[in-house]
Amino acid sequence: MPRLQPHYSTLLCAAVLFAAGSLSVAQGQQPSMTCDDDWKGGRKASHCEIKEVTLPAVKGAISVNGGQSGGVAVKGWEKEEILVRAKIQTGAATDAEARELASQIRLETEGAQIRADGPASGQGSYWAVSFEVFVPRRSDLALQTHNGGISIADVAGQIKFEALNGGVSLKRLGGSVRGQTTNGRVSVELSGERWEGEGLDVKTTNGGVRIAVPENYSARLETGTSNGGLSIGLPLTVQGRIGKQLAVDLGSGGAVVRVTTINGGVSIKRKEV
Repeated sequence: MPRLQPHYSTLLCAAVLFAAGSLSVAQGQQPSMTCDDDWKGGRKASHCEIKEVTLPAVKGAISVNGGQSGGVAVKGWEKEEILVRAKIQTGAATDAEARELASQIRLETEGAQIRADGPASGQGSYWAVSFEVFVPRRSDLALQTHNGGISIADVAGQIKFEALNGGVSLKRLGGSVRGQTTNGRVSVELSGERWEGEGLDVKTTNGGVRIAVPENYSARLETGTSNGGLSIGLPLTVQGRIGKQLAVDLGSGGAVVRVTTINGGVSIKRKEV
């Protein structure tokens, strides 16, 4: 299976390359993942490196699996290609052992099925891989994490995701978006005048929900909580008493935008311009 080998960089090398303009992207689409954080995974020594590869656009879904530890961030851009950036972090007893562990981690991208594999973590060592992936704005996605968050921005398509022990951030999306997280907050930022596509259906089990709605937005908004409060920071026309559940047409109505939680509060506010 192909591996992420074409471009290899530590944080210092990556900073030099980007400063030289080796990666030309539009404003707001700049790579942001770095090795600035001091991560050791509870070990005495640590190592961090970032690898990159560019893939051709695909007709099917772009699949990203964060593995046992690591987040996934997907961002839409204007190019008809996929840029994968993978941050490999290792922790071990010594710097040399941490570097050696990083060299054993395999990053695979066959058919836009993006994932990492490596040796089993032991008592003296630990590793994690996080992904930052740039995709064409019209893309189908299938994302999965275990002990890591998921963020998606500026993409429209058939989007499915599942996170365990991680928050979810969804910004300026369209199409059919379906997903859930077990332990983590869900943040949704709507954009434009209405939801373009089939709709959105996202839920969390243990975590709050925040929804930012633009002025003059049209959709069928459904949200609520089983154990938590409901805070509304914009004018709504509803019939009857508002309890822990809310179903209301925004503007002229439209596609269903559903975001719910079981244990956590819900906050609906006006999107800042």
